Amino acid sequence: MTKPMNRRIFLRGLGGACVAAPFLSTIGDRSARAQAATPKRIVMMFTHYGCITTKFFPKLSHGALTAADLEATPSLKSLAPFASKLLIPRGIRGMNEWTQNLKRGQGNDPHTQVAGSYFTCQPVMPNSDDPFSFSMATKFQAKPIGPSLDHVIAQQLASTNVPMLINVGNGSDSPQSAISYSAKDTAYKGLGTPQQVYMNLTGLFGNMAAPTPDDYAAVRGKNVLDLVKDDLESLERFDMSSADREKLEAWKQLLIETGGPVATAQCSEETATAIGATSANATAVKTGVGVDVLTQEITDTLDGADIYSNMAALAAICNANPVVLLKYPGSYLFRNWGFDIEAHSLSHRLDNAGMSGPCVADVVNKLLQIDAWYASKFAHLVDVLNQVPEGEAGQTVLDQSAAIWFNEMSDGNAHNLNNLPIIQAGSMGGYFKQGWSVNVDGGATDLSPGNSESQCVNGGQSNGLNQGTGTDPKYSNAPINKYFCNIMNSMGLKADADGFPAKDGPGAEVTHYGRYDKTEDFIGGDKNPPKINNPGEFAELRA
Repeated sequence: MTKPMNRRIFLRGLGGACVAAPFLSTIGDRSARAQAATPKRIVMMFTHYGCITTKFFPKLSHGALTAADLEATPSLKSLAPFASKLLIPRGIRGMNEWTQNLKRGQGNDPHTQVAGSYFTCQPVMPNSDDPFSFSMATKFQAKPIGPSLDHVIAQQLASTNVPMLINVGNGSDSPQSAISYSAKDTAYKGLGTPQQVYMNLTGLFGNMAAPTPDDYAAVRGKNVLDLVKDDLESLERFDMSSADREKLEAWKQLLIETGGPVATAQCSEETATAIGATSANATAVKTGVGVDVLTQEITDTLDGADIYSNMAALAAICNANPVVLLKYPGSYLFRNWGFDIEAHSLSHRLDNAGMSGPCVADVVNKLLQIDAWYASKFAHLVDVLNQVPEGEAGQTVLDQSAAIWFNEMSDGNAHNLNNLPIIQAGSMGGYFKQGWSVNVDGGATDLSPGNSESQCVNGGQSNGLNQGTGTDPKYSNAPINKYFCNIMNSMGLKADADGFPAKDGPGAEVTHYGRYDKTEDFIGGDKNPPKINNPGEFAELRA
């Protein structure tokens, strides 16, 4: 049963540092505490099998973005209205790429090792040095040896210590497509149906549990000092040293300065209704493939994808969880479009998941249709987050947050990880640039979009083994680890003395993440000593 949201959840949204201030020696650092008062959230969207890179990226790889730049791309047209709030980091490489000759990663599987290492930057185990082995243990069951980014962030910022993982379409994952890991070898299941997501949010607007008086008071924008008044008065009655009493008085003043209307003031039933995150909509979403008895139309499991996004947006608006991950299913069959081949096989340009063979008729256009559809789902998510005011006049929840669309790989036929397609919206409260395409691998304005259209445009043979449809591996090799450091720093994560994220660490900035930041180091699994060659974040992405 979902627990009701209580005052501690709301106060965490206002910055746990403020609540803990009486017990901190750094009470005088009021500016830092005030900054913590605005909640930071990240809503990530993850899709599989890459894209047609030649039709995905705007032509300008480094410079200010315009709506016209996006309208000129067949895949990203739906994002044109949000050009001023987008950041497209170019030149980034994911970790642990599969190759037939073990040049850039492990030899387990083109998807198992990529998905497992994507957000962990850790190798998967058990290891295989045979890229064509069909061992169940290595090809299908290998798992990363560390937690994924969503859990690393949630362990520091979420009141539950876990992220909100939403499996769009209620899909189930094997290690070939699982991306969320709470610890070594430990995949995180997450939530499947929209009803599960809705009732997991806060309990404020459902029938699972009655909200507390504090819940309603905070939703209506009541001052934080008012919310903790009773607790504060009880604390003041304790016999304490003069030094502790001075700290308590300083804390009260701090709450006055930073504890105005809570940042979740827009978290209301009216807002939920306005963005379509209602119980009725959640209940209406069908999660099984079938035929509607009235219309005789095929009911697809992704028909309600926008409702999942609405629920994710409500979680962000209510600050129910600072880390939300929308995971789209792998091996998906788009029946509504008349497709009779699922997306994994189509990404190989084939009617099966093999590595070579005759091209499927019109396969590139089919893949472009999939790319554009995913972009429209991301555009919907961005639009909903941008509808709700928050912060200074004219700002929205999107401005205080970051919504990021991650793709498993670049070109799905080549299975390459350099030149990753990543789209971000929102500046995380001014931390990131907006309205820019930024090439973090040298700043060239004409970075290669890859070679996705070098095969199967007019029939012929598909060859995934030669990786000819990918981007030349000498380009776009800036490690994704650095971007993850950007994200963690933008949300205020702590680090240990070596710069790795650590819940109780003394460090003010995360500079290291994962086991390796060179894909070649993953060869052999974990046999190489841990090494981050290029620490720090991407300064180019900062506002």
